[in-house]
Amino acid sequence: MDPTHTQPSDDLAQRLHRLNELETRFDQLLEQAKLEAMYNLAAGAGHEINNPLGSIAGWAQLLLRDEPDKERRRTLAKINAQAFRAHEMIADMMLFARPPEPVMAEVDLVPLVDEALAGLSEEAARRSTRLLRLPGEAPIVVRADRVQIYAALRAMCVNALEAIGADGNIDVTIQRAVRPQNGLSHGADRSVSDAAEIIIRDDGPGIAPQVRRHLFDPFFSGREAGRGLGFGLSKCWRIVTNHGGSIDVASEAGHGARFTISLPANQTTAAPSKAQT
Repeated sequence: MDPTHTQPSDDLAQRLHRLNELETRFDQLLEQAKLEAMYNLAAGAGHEINNPLGSIAGWAQLLLRDEPDKERRRTLAKINAQAFRAHEMIADMMLFARPPEPVMAEVDLVPLVDEALAGLSEEAARRSTRLLRLPGEAPIVVRADRVQIYAALRAMCVNALEAIGADGNIDVTIQRAVRPQNGLSHGADRSVSDAAEIIIRDDGPGIAPQVRRHLFDPFFSGREAGRGLGFGLSKCWRIVTNHGGSIDVASEAGHGARFTISLPANQTTAAPSKAQT
């Protein structure tokens, strides 16, 4: 074969490869710039907004202390709760834009999940929703930041509660899996994963395809799927990927949703584990 016929195609392939590299690098720099701008906005706004929020919450708590009327007490408690919610949203924005480095230690996921579910038991009861960890192997240990993974688990379970609204079921399974990364995966790209999985299933309204594409975007409203505004899922995604993990989503509109959090696992000895409500 004449070498002169192959040289143009080789040059074109090299240029396309270089163009793809430049495009990828540009997207990375743009993403970093967007996150830095978000962090600066949250830091500046937080300083200005948290002061009046603190005053609102302080006055609400002061009035609540001596208020005998039940309806007024309920109103004051709501004012206090909403002030703290606004404060938490600013903190979540800063966490998403510039997450702290995880403080890694060995963490058994089984009692951590039980703790997260116990903290949401009253809210689940108020919504007449069953919140249950299914029995499985234990312990399942990962190297992770316990506080951050707890926050991610709680955010994911709150998302499921909001999706259901009332009168539903949420099941949580913890398992170890060695599998290829397939399907809709948001996180580290690994061909084979030695992973610990936390699977949260709900029987809510499911997630439409046009909503799934934006599930982890900050402040995206999937309200038509029962999933509201805020940083819950995006915070969860940020924490998990910062640990080298991923989140897989499986859902059809009208048929509930399954979120699978995968984290790099330590090898441990399995033993029976009881269900926890």
